[in-house]
Amino acid sequence: MIRMQPRNPWQAMSRPGYALSRWPWRAAGYLLTGALTGAVVLVGVVVSLVAGGVLALALVGLPLLLGTALAGLPVARLERWRLRLVDRDPAADPHRPPAAPGLRAWLTTRLRERATWRELGHTLLFAGLLWPVDALALMAGLLAPAAVIATPLLMATVGGGEEAKILKLWTVTTWPSAAGAALLGLLLLAPGAYLLGVAAGARAGLTRLLLAPREAELGARVTELTRSRARLVDAFETERRRIERDLHDGAQQRLVALTMTLGLARLDAPPGPLADRLAQAHDEAGRALLELRELIHGIHPQVLADYGLGAAVADAADRSAVPVDVDLELTGRLPVPVEAAAYFVVCEALANVARHSGASRARVGGGHRDGRLLLEVRDDGRGGARAGEGSGLTGLADRVSVLDGRLTLSSPVGGPTLLRVEIPCAPCSPDGRPAAARGAGRGRSAAARGSDRPAPPVRARGRRGGRRRRGAGRRGRRAPARHRGDGRPDAPGFRDEGLHAAVRLRTGRPRCPSSYSASTCSAGTPPTCWTPATAPASAIC
Repeated sequence: MIRMQPRNPWQAMSRPGYALSRWPWRAAGYLLTGALTGAVVLVGVVVSLVAGGVLALALVGLPLLLGTALAGLPVARLERWRLRLVDRDPAADPHRPPAAPGLRAWLTTRLRERATWRELGHTLLFAGLLWPVDALALMAGLLAPAAVIATPLLMATVGGGEEAKILKLWTVTTWPSAAGAALLGLLLLAPGAYLLGVAAGARAGLTRLLLAPREAELGARVTELTRSRARLVDAFETERRRIERDLHDGAQQRLVALTMTLGLARLDAPPGPLADRLAQAHDEAGRALLELRELIHGIHPQVLADYGLGAAVADAADRSAVPVDVDLELTGRLPVPVEAAAYFVVCEALANVARHSGASRARVGGGHRDGRLLLEVRDDGRGGARAGEGSGLTGLADRVSVLDGRLTLSSPVGGPTLLRVEIPCAPCSPDGRPAAARGAGRGRSAAARGSDRPAPPVRARGRRGGRRRRGAGRRGRRAPARHRGDGRPDAPGFRDEGLHAAVRLRTGRPRCPSSYSASTCSAGTPPTCWTPATAPASAIC
């Protein structure tokens, strides 16, 4: 059985062998430094008060009096540092940082804090009473037994071999009595060690009571830290969504227009070097557009914002290189930061399964139970995964911990590997858009089917036979167009006007692209001729 090391003198004295341990010496050092420091503080306080009071008539001593009021700050910092000699649990600084930079803000903050005045009271008590008590305890517990032990030495040197005075209380005139006094001093060391421990423990307890943060203050600071962390999480998530929106509505629109312009120019160019260069430029623009869409999807996928975690996980399973079974029990939408963190954990876990595990199958399961979102990603690979420095799991663990969650990894050599995530969050609030996903089968979310209805329970299995199913992994390819009131398509991947802009730029008049069949849009008809009944699947850009 492993025994924990004592944390303070009280725990040390409750165990056998205390007198022979180093704790009595630590206690003696604490009392000795306290006596010396207290004497210096007493001199400093007296000089400051006298000088400030005398010079206050000329208004010169006011800074000295103000400095005396703040004298508890450095003394308290020194006392918290000295506390480490006899207390292994450090005492935190009770002060909060100033609201603004500068001396005035610092003085205002410190003078309004209760901790400042408690530290001033401790300083006055230390200078007037505590340091003499430290000195007396040190003398009684260590110096007195040491003086009794030194009786033979004192008799041989100071007394000329004839007599020796012990602590100014009695006189020893014979060598046998001197030897007996030395033996008595050795016996007094044991109770002296406990006396030192009691004095140091009581002194340390008083110091912690006066100079460490109170429970209410710690609770208030924890609450403020929790709120500030929540605000940071919301701000980061809002910024991610803003970046995704700006890229989608800005750079992607221009790339779509550029791609269509190059495509139309490529069709009209005569065969030759110019046509080859236009074809190459058109292909490069298409690849850039695809990479930009994948980047936007990685920042904040639209399916996650529109349909929730269940549909987004099903979509990630469709994209996976390893067949994935999804079994999620969600009865509604979760907070946005929780959904985002859980989704990216699943994506990173599935990416690691495809790259490193050698697994033939994976499973994503979990749900919302007892006020917590539980997620498990399991694979049948070789195992041996480690969440060390440099791995993607380290960043995911940090992201989950910001939400007061926990990420654990179990991956013995030989497998299987299990990644478990727990994130506390409010209960699912059904809003007419459930995001449940259960079972094992074809991974098609509501967004993938292009429905405006809430995402029903779906079954996901990312691949079959190692071949990507048609449309899987391409954002916007699998969702038929939804429609707004103006008749234009509105679906993931087609919320841009680049196609219309390219056509108008090329022809000088609105018309449908030649790739659309005549049965859908007749030539010369503006692109707004699409209706919910006639919008072709090829309209998805």
